[in-house]
Amino acid sequence: MRYTGAPARRDEIARILATEGYVSSGDVAERVGVSEMTIRRDLHQLESEGRARRVAGGAAAPSSGLPFERRDVIDAAYKNLIAEAAIGEIAGASSVALDAGTTVAAMAPFVRADMVITHSLPVISAVAGRRPDALVVAGGHYQADTRSFAGPLAEATLANVRTDVAVLSATAVTADALWGANALDAAVKRVLAAQAARVVLVADGSKLGAWAPLRVADSSLVDVLVTDARADEGVVAALRGRGLIVRIVG
Repeated sequence: MRYTGAPARRDEIARILATEGYVSSGDVAERVGVSEMTIRRDLHQLESEGRARRVAGGAAAPSSGLPFERRDVIDAAYKNLIAEAAIGEIAGASSVALDAGTTVAAMAPFVRADMVITHSLPVISAVAGRRPDALVVAGGHYQADTRSFAGPLAEATLANVRTDVAVLSATAVTADALWGANALDAAVKRVLAAQAARVVLVADGSKLGAWAPLRVADSSLVDVLVTDARADEGVVAALRGRGLIVRIVG
């Protein structure tokens, strides 16, 4: 459909970003029926309005949620307990994928796998300083809110590596789904899970039954959930009813 009026066209681009998380300039130009030069001006305007975030080749949905550094200190004691228990869940795996999340980052210094693949900058730093020969990195568009790389470049790298286990995080967990706040990060999580023989989800108890705007995946994608004793009992029971193994620490 061709949008001749700039306000309507920009509203449509913002709607696409909110739904899909990322657009390339060429693709969205074709979809709304204008030139790439016009799209670049639109994206610049949307960014100035806080409705888009410019990245190489296009734009991403604006970041939301708490910065990584603030999330890192919230419920730190519980997250450390969960990380310790999750290390036991991946013991013996020769290849491990580590997602971008504060609890996952707490695990990174203790992972003993022969190969560790990640898009998380804190995980890269932890593993590179201890076992650089084990590290495989997926680069892409940098996400300040998750301190990780995402987008098509990261997804393409991760889609070509199979792992024994993937460790994922989530902003919220309900009986039927994992939820997040960053569309590009959600897409990476789906690739990590698809390429893993087994999926371990680490989520502190405050996230069970919580709310987040973007559905990442069905909860049946997960094999094991590691959480803490604050977790909502109803959600835990429902997840177990769907076949998940739920480990509760603390």
